[in-house]
Amino acid sequence: MRLPALKDPRTWLAAGALLLTLLAIFVPRIMLQREAYDVMFVVDITTSMNTRDVKLAGEPASRLDVAKASIQDTLAQLPCGSKAGLGVFTERRTFVLYEPVEVCANFSALHDSIPHIHWRMGWQGDSFVSKGLFSALSIAHSDKADLIFITDGHELPPLPYSGLEPYEGKPGDVGGLVVGIGSHTSSRLLKYDADGREIGVYSMQDIPQENRAGPPPPDAESRPGYHPKWAPFGNAIVNNKEHLAIVREEYLKKLAGVTGLTYAYLGDDRSLANEFIKAAHARSLERSVDVSIIPGSLALALLTLLYGIAAVSAFRASIRSIHNTT
Repeated sequence: MRLPALKDPRTWLAAGALLLTLLAIFVPRIMLQREAYDVMFVVDITTSMNTRDVKLAGEPASRLDVAKASIQDTLAQLPCGSKAGLGVFTERRTFVLYEPVEVCANFSALHDSIPHIHWRMGWQGDSFVSKGLFSALSIAHSDKADLIFITDGHELPPLPYSGLEPYEGKPGDVGGLVVGIGSHTSSRLLKYDADGREIGVYSMQDIPQENRAGPPPPDAESRPGYHPKWAPFGNAIVNNKEHLAIVREEYLKKLAGVTGLTYAYLGDDRSLANEFIKAAHARSLERSVDVSIIPGSLALALLTLLYGIAAVSAFRASIRSIHNTT
């Protein structure tokens, strides 16, 4: 017994489309593993971050504005399921603006909040960068997040001659980046009045050029006016160029080394996502994926081909009919 319909390709196309449609309806969702990342962004909002020695969209911009744009770009490249929080550093501590939340579900709120960071949010003019970083690491650790800390590394007042205080945390417990920002060519620190208006630049006399809170430097005895009790730092005018703004890369690399973070310089590529992912602790995330679109799309393709064959056949039949009548 012969079944001529089985020789018709349209039968097989229709049957295939039906089978794929049923598969699309009843196919179960599958579980896939993917990596997600939790990060606390912290940006330095101290005076030196107002220095306009970097560029944004080809125009001169402040370090703070470029840092904010970098956070936005990095946020956009984090995979869904990741979490991001935001904080600011000034004086000697990091202040959390909001705890880490899921990036895709809250992207608009996260993205739109970043431009509102302003240097006038700072409550004091000092800039103890190392203490701010240690504070940020403690916060990130309590949130089970990694860290991106963006700063130019300008300590004000400068570190005492005894050097950097020891880091009390465990290096490497928190992953992430110490990000240096600013030109490698020095610029004058900008001065503002109480109303936030720019009124000039700081002179050498305006800024402490050394920290006299600790022991004197090794060469103190050779300084003019030195006295071991009454003038252990001497009385000479010291110019350590602390009134000039420049990215302190060597210092930031040292901070990264003692804390187990990775140093990165924020250059023309504003996104830090690739560097961060290399330095961060990935979190395995299982998610349910609907794969019905695959058989559904194939069914649609077969139906399109089926109706295409029918249309071509109808067109040929009409052409033959016209020829026969003529």
